[in-house]
Amino acid sequence: MIAYVYQVFTIFFSISLVFAADLKTKSINNQRFDYPSVRRDQSVVDDYYGIKVADPYRYLEDPTSEEVKTFIEDQNELTVDYLDGISIWTQIEEKITETYNYTRYDVPVRYGDRYYFTMNNGLQNQDVYYVQDSLNDEPRIFFDPNTLSYDGTIQLSDTTFSEDGELVALGVSSNGSDWITVRFRNTSSGMEYPDVLHDIKFSAIVWSKDGLGIFYACYPKWETNSTRSSLGTETYQYGNQKLYYHRVGTRQEEDVLLFELDDAELLIGALYITEDGKHIAIFPKKIDNSMVYFASLDELQRTGRLTTKLKFTPIVDRLDNEYSLITSEGSTIYLKTNNGAPNYRIIAVDLNNPDPTNWTTLVPEHESNSLIFAINIDNDKIVLEYLVNVNSRLEVRSLIDGSLIQEIGIPSGYVDSMWGTKSHNELFYRVVSFLIPGIIFRIDLTHTPYKPEVFREIKIAGFDASKFVMEQVFYPSYDGTLIPMFIMHKQNLERNGSASTLLYGYGGFNIDIVPEFSPSRIVFLQNFNGVYAVPNIRGGGEYGTQWHKAGQLLNKQTVFNDFHAAAEFLIAENYTIASKIAIIGSSNGGLLVTACINQRPELYGAAVAQFGVHDLLRFQKFTIGYSWCEEYGCSDDGNQTIFENLHRLSPLHNVRMPTDKNVQYPSVLLTTGDHDDRVVPLHSYKLIAELQYKIGREERQTNPLMIKIQISAGHGSGTTDDEADIYAFLVESTGFTFRP
Repeated sequence: MIAYVYQVFTIFFSISLVFAADLKTKSINNQRFDYPSVRRDQSVVDDYYGIKVADPYRYLEDPTSEEVKTFIEDQNELTVDYLDGISIWTQIEEKITETYNYTRYDVPVRYGDRYYFTMNNGLQNQDVYYVQDSLNDEPRIFFDPNTLSYDGTIQLSDTTFSEDGELVALGVSSNGSDWITVRFRNTSSGMEYPDVLHDIKFSAIVWSKDGLGIFYACYPKWETNSTRSSLGTETYQYGNQKLYYHRVGTRQEEDVLLFELDDAELLIGALYITEDGKHIAIFPKKIDNSMVYFASLDELQRTGRLTTKLKFTPIVDRLDNEYSLITSEGSTIYLKTNNGAPNYRIIAVDLNNPDPTNWTTLVPEHESNSLIFAINIDNDKIVLEYLVNVNSRLEVRSLIDGSLIQEIGIPSGYVDSMWGTKSHNELFYRVVSFLIPGIIFRIDLTHTPYKPEVFREIKIAGFDASKFVMEQVFYPSYDGTLIPMFIMHKQNLERNGSASTLLYGYGGFNIDIVPEFSPSRIVFLQNFNGVYAVPNIRGGGEYGTQWHKAGQLLNKQTVFNDFHAAAEFLIAENYTIASKIAIIGSSNGGLLVTACINQRPELYGAAVAQFGVHDLLRFQKFTIGYSWCEEYGCSDDGNQTIFENLHRLSPLHNVRMPTDKNVQYPSVLLTTGDHDDRVVPLHSYKLIAELQYKIGREERQTNPLMIKIQISAGHGSGTTDDEADIYAFLVESTGFTFRP
């Protein structure tokens, strides 16, 4: 790891000189565009605390209207015509496909006497599940989700095995929607049970200890508002999630309602059955913060069935902190929490005496490293994963007293998957990085000291990581806070301010943006001779709760400031110039991208915002959007200060031509999916209409403002064609150079 610390003044002085030479955001082809005619309804005006806010595209919120269907067709026609005219598109797509064509694996998991793992031979739409009786036996296909549909629009979203491995619950979704249906299969015979469970979304699937039934959460029947043929296209706000128990072999109508919440906007959250099977714990939540409840499963243990609601006892009944369950031992449960510990600690709670005054700390928080994950292995041990400057570190500790048993050395990178259980004495984990496709390690826990052995290494033909540089720098943001950023490029890159640069960001919801591998990123590094930069801006969880809070609610502008400062650093350090910086982000990262081009259009050459949250005044009114109020605040919650902050930042409400007549907006490509029921596509519809109306009509705006609406696709859906679209768009609109 290489770290650089600079004085803020020096950097900003250097930047001012660079900007003087690169102030204009220029179009490559100086082309004007005939944007579709989109009706503006001037009659729709909302009143927020006496402030009138127009919403001329309110009608685009209705996905069932013919006008919206025409809007989608017209916008896609414009974008497809533009992309079809890019001669290099086919070569880019072929290179992306070639790079994706490598065999990859996830870590093995063990249930009963068999091991299961996923493998993709390179170009399969979905990973295939394999099974083997021992690690030395020849694997055989257990379940191939690619057989569910010819075009990959039906996906296997959840796979949960019973503890004895005899049954598996398969959660299937369609067209990228978050809704799933659950079916059951015998793992030995392959026999599928007739049970089909509907109306499930944002729910864990947890087996009872006897392996005969599952606990799950679902929403009330929604057919009154929609039909199953339009699954995933709805925008209405839904809530009142409820907890049920389903016994395999029965109809869903017979499932037993176990618990429902008074607050319709709470999710049931994580579910956990204690190791002895005597209790169930749930974690009702809104985004990060959760409560903790538990109930006795005495009836299930005595009779093998549940017939009535459970009586849940609160351990925590306020949404002040985060809690997640690691394991249990007898009546004691072990929780990871940031309660009194911004970098997280592990506490022990006795269910027979759960008052917080009786909690004990098993593992205290680390003063600088954030605890992000922990599992129980080999009876009385726990494995803890910490982030140390955004790289993983693993420790094995005692479940008895929390003492350190051994630190496990790993290559620089991130542990993105791990498997181990209380009842088994082996551990598997996979290490990845921006330049490591994946190394799966196995540890035999019967031998000490623990020695990781390479179980499988994932390799890509023709890719030599030694030809690339990955460094981590620390640059100052506007308030002097040092922000870590990974920078990748070829070894022989000449830093002369000419490199095509992709700057990726997220900055929200306590999510860690870690060094993970992407074949698409490798194409950019290899074939565009580019610089790829990933700053760990505030709002994420890379440094614990405080890092998140520094970019949350009224601090949201800090996220955008950190991102602007990242671009300025790359310019000051002579990697690139403003017109050759393309920024990209998805979901909350899509909000980041469009907010940043509103604020600093001269700083970026192009912007790609995928599945973005662009209307910060109305997001809470659609599907699950209300749960984001803890992150952004809500315009209608009675707090005028919150509203004013949202109004000031909302991408949709801050589109305006730069006052500097020499500056235009960067080239813009929005992407969304018509079945995105998480960040509903209306956000992108309304924003592109506003951009084309307010910016696209201006004489100086020759950079394109476009949207690609994926059909039968949901949140985060994408193909190699979609990635080729983005790169081809950057070639045509921003002057990036592709070298086959």
